[in-house]
Amino acid sequence: MNNPFSFLQKNFNASYLGIDIGTTSIKVVEVKRGAKGPSVVNYGLLESSGYLARANQALQTSGLKIFEASAVELLKALIKETGATTTDVVASLPPFEVFVTLLDFPAMKPSEIQQAIIYQARQYVPLPLEQVALDWMKVADYTDDKGFAHQKILLVSVPQEEIKKYQRIFQKAGLTLRALELESLSLARLFGGDPISSIIVDIGSRSTNIVFLEKGIMAWGAQSDFAAASLTQALATSLGINPLRAEELKKERGILGTGPNYELASIMIPFLDAIVNEVKKAQFSYQQQFLAASKAERIILSGGGANLLGIENYFEKEMGVPVVKAAPFAKFEYPQDIVPFVPELSPLLSVAMGLGMKEAM
Repeated sequence: MNNPFSFLQKNFNASYLGIDIGTTSIKVVEVKRGAKGPSVVNYGLLESSGYLARANQALQTSGLKIFEASAVELLKALIKETGATTTDVVASLPPFEVFVTLLDFPAMKPSEIQQAIIYQARQYVPLPLEQVALDWMKVADYTDDKGFAHQKILLVSVPQEEIKKYQRIFQKAGLTLRALELESLSLARLFGGDPISSIIVDIGSRSTNIVFLEKGIMAWGAQSDFAAASLTQALATSLGINPLRAEELKKERGILGTGPNYELASIMIPFLDAIVNEVKKAQFSYQQQFLAASKAERIILSGGGANLLGIENYFEKEMGVPVVKAAPFAKFEYPQDIVPFVPELSPLLSVAMGLGMKEAM
């Protein structure tokens, strides 16, 4: 099946912009083909801090809404500030704007499975098929207890209106949208490619994206509304302080939990536990649906929430597997003058870097 989210013409331009429009920020990474692999030419990020004080000032919400005017203005400012040399864009679709269903089919020819998927889609997609773009990917083969071969198919559908909305945003910002891609696939491209079974936990401001990698490719995903902003709001409410100050305290002290930081940690940990429990629930669901799947050998933390001091050790203690913070720059060439900023930037720019990597490999 042709990818209905791709408008990309195979002209292999010198560079592309990977653009991740999150719930409260926009991240841009300009990527080109380097001498030995993809190369980061430029980057920028811009956050709308108004969401800390007023929930309705988020750029997008899980109600399938994106605030076009705000996104366009922020994009224009960011592109101008970074001095990007291209207008060609590969952009992300957050999990809450996409309908994803796991289907089970007997082994069949590719020509037959496409027809079967369209038939099944009518039962699972909550909109008329003429109002959505459909795509699918095979994520597993297995044999049942009677010896019959099966395959698991991940069905993805996006409302056509959402696609048109993104096209309008980038057009108004003076950019050319070449392709749209699920955040999950962008993360899988970035952190996959090796045989280690992994769980990517991408902790954004308003949502957490959970992606399971099997043999280096995406096998399944889940999404939760428990995210980094929950910790900030807990601090603000418990301490009776402005949310902006609560965000500063969260970034400065984290959950290290010693001395004067103990009270802050004790306030935030129940909300971090909510995120951990969502990962555990997703892991249980994954193992129930993929009985032959390998046990997770690693958890990769990405997104702004991964910069919380102490989060790696806490996740490792609770999940019982090694936990690492996202390090996407390891797969890229990049200017030496950004080396001091790489540890903090890595989780924040992961999705955007995976998008830019799509056409620069």
